[in-house]
Amino acid sequence: MRPRQWVKNGVLFAALLFTLDQRHSVADLIRLLGGFACFCAIASATYLWNDLWDLEQDRKHPRKRHRPLASGRLPRRVASVALVVLLAAGVGGSLALGIPFAGVAIGYALLTLLYSVWLKHQVILDVMALAGGFVLRAVAGAVALAVEISPWLLVCTTLGALFLGLSKRRAEIALLADGAASHRPILSEYTVPLLDQLIGIVSASTLISYCLYTLSSKTGAQHPALVLTIFPVAYGLFRFLYLIHRRDSGGDPTADLLEDRPLMVAVLLWGAMVAAILRFSVR
Repeated sequence: MRPRQWVKNGVLFAALLFTLDQRHSVADLIRLLGGFACFCAIASATYLWNDLWDLEQDRKHPRKRHRPLASGRLPRRVASVALVVLLAAGVGGSLALGIPFAGVAIGYALLTLLYSVWLKHQVILDVMALAGGFVLRAVAGAVALAVEISPWLLVCTTLGALFLGLSKRRAEIALLADGAASHRPILSEYTVPLLDQLIGIVSASTLISYCLYTLSSKTGAQHPALVLTIFPVAYGLFRFLYLIHRRDSGGDPTADLLEDRPLMVAVLLWGAMVAAILRFSVR
């Protein structure tokens, strides 16, 4: 079920963070927490599906071979039953939160399952599918709170997720070296220089987009101090690039966030600054 990966579903709370200058009821917060739980259940089901589908390939991977299914510690039958139960619980809970939210949640489930079966074997599309999962999370948060879905939220989330997806591919190639293609054939379509170029383009675009958001968006115009949050965002991007190139990280962005203290401090500082500025700054 990979509970550490549930951190990714925190993207649902982006809509709350960037609308703190609006009033939200306790019921809104309960809906958002319920949506987060639904996405955790659906994500866990899709992780089980992915591990069942890729069982033989994972056994050839130096890290993934230690996963419960690949190592044989978790029986396939137990995993299959858990998959069905978690998916039913996640979709059922989403329906309880309304048809619009359920539509986004089901779309996320279908995209993730399609990624496991086909999309992750298609060059470029594999990374774009990973980014699409993050965008759907951000949209789900906005739908749960019934707030406007900002185009800036979509653009910044898309670019940031592409950055993480490309970094993941680079780390896989660096870790597996000549054995990369035997683990996942699509990795033979990528090279480290190509991924470095794409990462450079996307990381620069992410930073520029966020800068433009703080300067040109409606929220930025109402809260000029938001421009100060560019500094932790820039540091976080640069720190992650440092981890990729100097420490061969990037294969598991969640682990990088939780284990690298400077990166975690940058993310927490950014969130605290945004919350304080939107909540308390004078318009």
